[in-house]
Amino acid sequence: MTQASQAPERSAALESGPPVLGRGPWFRGLRRLRRNRPAMVSLLAFACIVAVSLLAPLYAARVAHTDPFNSNISGTTIVNGKKADVLQQSPGLGLGVSPIGPTWDFHHFFLGADSEGRDVAARVLYGGRASLLIGFGAAVASSLIATGLALTAGFFGGLVDSVISRLMDMLWAFPVFLLAILIATVSLTQGLQLGPLTVNSGSLLLPVVIIAMIFVPYAYRPIRGQVLAVRERDFVKAAIVEGASNRWLIFREILPNVITTVLVLLPLMIALDILVESGLSFLGIGVQSPQASWGTVIGDGQGLIYSRPWVAIAPGVMILLTVLSLNVFGDGIRDALDPRAKVRIEA
Repeated sequence: MTQASQAPERSAALESGPPVLGRGPWFRGLRRLRRNRPAMVSLLAFACIVAVSLLAPLYAARVAHTDPFNSNISGTTIVNGKKADVLQQSPGLGLGVSPIGPTWDFHHFFLGADSEGRDVAARVLYGGRASLLIGFGAAVASSLIATGLALTAGFFGGLVDSVISRLMDMLWAFPVFLLAILIATVSLTQGLQLGPLTVNSGSLLLPVVIIAMIFVPYAYRPIRGQVLAVRERDFVKAAIVEGASNRWLIFREILPNVITTVLVLLPLMIALDILVESGLSFLGIGVQSPQASWGTVIGDGQGLIYSRPWVAIAPGVMILLTVLSLNVFGDGIRDALDPRAKVRIEA
């Protein structure tokens, strides 16, 4: 018997509108989330970003007819019905070349080209695939590891709790970017060995593992606090009196009551992981060439910020919209799964 199933009438009374008989707390939480318009708009915006990123191969092959991973220094395109070089002579003395600027034509370098003549729009879409994959994968991995550690430490307490918590404190004491840079620098030279798992230096799995490792303490702390609180609740003590095993207590009594904390943290961690991945890739120790991420595209536009600013602006805007939508959606999940937060807002 979990806390959620122990008091369905009390949870229903906290909702606006008439109670729904025969419906569990998850259904009521979903109904509250659907009524949250900012959260739904943010979810729609995030879904659109994911959709256009997944369509990157289709856009590059069928619309732009370009390869965003190979240099196109001597290539040409069509601008206003006329043939034009992708890399043009710089104005003035004509020293050096300058990539073509935005044409606002989806078929011909919509956002212009970078210094190697590659289509910026196609690279931004492909970069979204990598950044979103790394952000989601790292957030899920760190959440799973943190949940397992938090359940173990919070339930057993004592020496087990002290050892795990001190290890998390030591990991959290390092600055996030500094720790990620240290691990990434070593991993890029010789790969990463995690028991039987070997991660190559050029694999997208490498930034996933690195970011997941450094953010385990971020999720561990609030989840452990929730485990400690739930462990002292009456329904857990009643199950102990009835002779429930530790496995039953952890997975049937405590975990269902702390999973909401994990769900609230997940979108926020995805947003944070995307920011960290973009920073690492911008520094050249995240996603490696010839692959692209939003961070690498910003790095490509660093030297063109004055002449072709859209090379860096476009991925920056995508990062901004993604992080903003995930944060607003995460707040909506919190309000939907915590009826007391809804009461505080309405009050």
